[in-house]
Amino acid sequence: MCASEEGSLRALESLMTEFFHSCTTNERKREIEELLNNFAQQTGAWRHCLFFLSNTRNEYVMMYSLTVFENLVNKMWIGVASQDKMEIRSCLPKLLLAQHKSVPYFIRNKLCKVIVDIGRQDWPMFYHDFFTSTLQLIQSPPLAPLGLMMLKTTSEELACPREDLSVARKDELRKLLLEQVPTVLGLLTDILETYWDKHSVIASTPPPSPTSGESGEWINHGMVVASLDNESQQLCCLVLECLAHLFSWIPLSTSITPTLLASIFHFARFGCDLRTKAKTGCFISSNSSSSNGQLNPGTMLPTSNGGGRNGQQSEGNKVDRARLGVLAMTCVNELVSKNCVPMDFEEYLLRMFQQTFFLLQKLTRENNAHTVKTRLQELDESYLEKFTDFLRLFVSVHLRRIESSPQFPIVEFLGLLFKFTFNQPTHEGYFACLDIWSVFLDFLTTKIKSRLADRESVLNRYKDALVLLLREVLNRIQFRYNQAQLEELDDETLDDDQQTEWQRYLRQSLEVVAKVMELLPSHAFSTLFPVLQDNLDVYLGLQQFIVTNGTNRRLNISAENDCRRLHCSLRDLSSLLQAVGRLAEHFIGEVFAARFNDALVVVERLVEVTCYGSQTSLYDLETAVPSVLKPDLIDVHAQALAALQAYSHWLAQFYSEVHSQNQSQFMNLITSTIDASSPLITTKVPEKLLLSACHLMVSITSTVRPVFLVTLPAVRNIFNLITAENQTRRLPQEAHMLVCRALSNMLLLPWPNLPESEQQWQTRSSNHASLLAALALKAVIQQTLPVLRDVVDSISGESTKSRQICYQSLQESVQVSLSLFPVFIQQPDVTDEMLAFFLTLFQALRVQMGVAFTGQIIHTFLSMFTREQLAASILQEGSAGCRVVQKFLKILQVVVQEPGQAFKPFLPSILSLCMEQVYPVVAERSSPDVKAEMFELLYQILHQNWRYFFKTSVLTSVQRGAAEETMENEAQFTAAMQAFGQSFLQPDIHIFKQNIFYLELLNSKHKLYHRKLFRTSMLFHFINVLLQVLLHKSHDLLQEEITLAIYNMACVDFDAFYSAFMPEFLNGCQGVDTSQRAVLARNFKLERDLPSFTQSVQRLVNDLRYYRLCNSSLPTGTIKL
Repeated sequence: MCASEEGSLRALESLMTEFFHSCTTNERKREIEELLNNFAQQTGAWRHCLFFLSNTRNEYVMMYSLTVFENLVNKMWIGVASQDKMEIRSCLPKLLLAQHKSVPYFIRNKLCKVIVDIGRQDWPMFYHDFFTSTLQLIQSPPLAPLGLMMLKTTSEELACPREDLSVARKDELRKLLLEQVPTVLGLLTDILETYWDKHSVIASTPPPSPTSGESGEWINHGMVVASLDNESQQLCCLVLECLAHLFSWIPLSTSITPTLLASIFHFARFGCDLRTKAKTGCFISSNSSSSNGQLNPGTMLPTSNGGGRNGQQSEGNKVDRARLGVLAMTCVNELVSKNCVPMDFEEYLLRMFQQTFFLLQKLTRENNAHTVKTRLQELDESYLEKFTDFLRLFVSVHLRRIESSPQFPIVEFLGLLFKFTFNQPTHEGYFACLDIWSVFLDFLTTKIKSRLADRESVLNRYKDALVLLLREVLNRIQFRYNQAQLEELDDETLDDDQQTEWQRYLRQSLEVVAKVMELLPSHAFSTLFPVLQDNLDVYLGLQQFIVTNGTNRRLNISAENDCRRLHCSLRDLSSLLQAVGRLAEHFIGEVFAARFNDALVVVERLVEVTCYGSQTSLYDLETAVPSVLKPDLIDVHAQALAALQAYSHWLAQFYSEVHSQNQSQFMNLITSTIDASSPLITTKVPEKLLLSACHLMVSITSTVRPVFLVTLPAVRNIFNLITAENQTRRLPQEAHMLVCRALSNMLLLPWPNLPESEQQWQTRSSNHASLLAALALKAVIQQTLPVLRDVVDSISGESTKSRQICYQSLQESVQVSLSLFPVFIQQPDVTDEMLAFFLTLFQALRVQMGVAFTGQIIHTFLSMFTREQLAASILQEGSAGCRVVQKFLKILQVVVQEPGQAFKPFLPSILSLCMEQVYPVVAERSSPDVKAEMFELLYQILHQNWRYFFKTSVLTSVQRGAAEETMENEAQFTAAMQAFGQSFLQPDIHIFKQNIFYLELLNSKHKLYHRKLFRTSMLFHFINVLLQVLLHKSHDLLQEEITLAIYNMACVDFDAFYSAFMPEFLNGCQGVDTSQRAVLARNFKLERDLPSFTQSVQRLVNDLRYYRLCNSSLPTGTIKL
């Protein structure tokens, strides 16, 4: 046999080499693969593989042989003879011990995993020494790395096993592992302590107490850490990796001893080492007492590799030491990420935070050799990342626990966090730290709101830190202080949130400024406003440098240095204007009166700046560096308009509360604002500026609504521009739409502070009619309808009077559009615009349109959309035709939601369109967009018109109970339910989620699951489909929603569910035998509360999948007892 096995091995080696050779064709690879699969399927193939593993050096052969074993253990173990199992359990560990040093690491790891997989199946009953042998390996110094590898794999595979185990076995394994945790943690602590003690020299001076008030640090200056040799470092890395995984699943308890925590923090210190170049293999920390950092030969340790490669090794050592720090911080973060902290662990938590505080001290300490910035730059990036993660977890999860503890110096901690934040070497690091400050500011705001009595004392405790934070964040967004870093930021490429790196930087910074403003309003304002003033003075002073030569206007600043300074000042002004705009919300509401004067100063200044920009037309100047200065001047002007727009709510409050006392002041502000915007509403102005002016106009007309606005000459000019016949002067579409909206708002929206009798509706109505008539005359249908739609949309939430006038003005356009609809039915892009317009009309003005005309519109649409027309449109997914169908369905959704009887006559034809024309086309296709709208229409038909199907009156339901309900239109109801059921058999997860939500809503509002028809002929079908979906794991993201729906259906009649459905369901399950069905039935407890029921469903799904897996991998002809 030996000779034949030898021959098989050679053949296998040659096949594997051929398989991975670059010249082998795909066809030949398939042949070899089939051959190897057939070999692996043979009974007893594992014996050959054992021989191959013992006698080959070919890595491909080893990997193949281990895969055969892995397959055997995970998929066929139940059918392997017990004698063979014993032999495998005995041989593989011996093989591992014999070869672990000579085989590549990935082969060793794979072999470990196969042995752990056997333990997963057989420990402790049939493989009783599985765990003890791992512990013995760890305790034997030469074999400790192997033991740790086994321990880590055991933690990964047994603590959170995959679904190829029954729930009972999973629970048993977790319990068994938890029993071992104290022993394991004890062993790992011993290893870390031993190596730390062996390689460190402790000075005799004890460290000061963290709360003693001394400025000294817990990190002992006198400690010299000699280099760990390579093997020691690898071993300690393995220990920390094991701990990190163990901490991910074991609960916080006293098994995690202070000694273990201290040991982890010893190694976390390694990450604080700087990545400086060294000439020998040893390392003295930068704060050691050896003179000038000279190395002391006496501290050298012999390395396991011999001393021939010291120069190369030191850098490797540095990397390994940093890795120790990273792994130690990973362990710490695993512990800190747990929100559930038992009482007896809180003290340990405090110790951990104290120890990290001292690490933070070390990281942010300056000395002659290093500033904080250079120190952080020279740290390992991963370590810095892990440390930032720790700070985020500490502040977001545990600050509320620790903050009031006298043992934790919270204010000093914030001081260190400040240094850590503003010396970050990368933008990403800085963003992450700003996030931490945001979380802290939210915490503080919440705390103050809940403790109004001692608000001042809480604020005073943190005031200095907040003041520093505000000043520094403001400095960081200014080129004046931070030019080098800001110029590195990309302001062109958009990220997933559609913002550039510069915009993200500014936005996150301004969020922090706004949060400080909420806590310290007056201080924040007095810090920000003078800085804004300085930059405004530069901008307002530019007028003196404008030189006019005929029609040519030039900015007479050309020296390179002056241009650069102007560029920086304009960029800063732009940022500060955004900051001022961001703070607008802190001047309105309850604090309006208290902060009125500050806000008035800001608004007056913003009005002055916008007027100045428009009068001097700075955007139109020739400059020495047009590619830089011109965009800067445009941006400042645009941001000033946007900042002023942000104060429109303040202006509205001013108008309603103090306008009567300061009438002229208010009128001047509004008039100047309009004077600043109106000259920009022309095609000659850059679009960025034009749009800012239009948005400001819209806000003034919709939010402030001054009564005198329509009389201003500037406004009359805009009316004339928009209604003029001249097409060449037409604004770009977006700007045109915004201006039309502003003009329409002016005429339609009620004026504040005035009674109905003084609203001048008559005049305004005729003006509005002539405005819309002029707009409708002007352009082709695709340009006009979006503008009219926008006008309607903007008043949809307004008073009845506004909507009435709007509809009167639109009436003719609506009639014309409807008569043109049949003409354009074959042009989907035009039909798309038309239906978008009609959809907005239905949503906003259906009451004003009246029943008769609405009916006429619906009738026109229903007759135009034939089955062929719909099918052709739907089949072109993503096309204009498809969008037309979507909008049509949306219009019908609005119609069926209308209360009262007016539109009820359309229900049969709408249902018929839905079920007989749209549904057959989309049923077997993905068509996600049309399908989503169609199911929403079906839901709305059922929900809003329930009595169309169930005639039960309140009286009969009280007298006879719901069982006697009268059912009408049963066929259509059944068809709708079948459509819902069918959607659960398809892969589209969004439709699935939407429809399960609709069914649940119908149940909560109309008791759908309790209705006789549903209960008797549909309920079990739905439960069956949903359980099958869970079994197939096709919609795993919706597990909770599916389980909840199953529960709500089952609880209609729990007795029937347990006595009729469950036996029927289990009998119909393929791939399990009678005894397994009995176990599944027995384990599904007859519980009626949701948590227990959910657990039973999860157990059923897991165990059923497990049994199927086991049974499918049994050798044919296996007899099970």
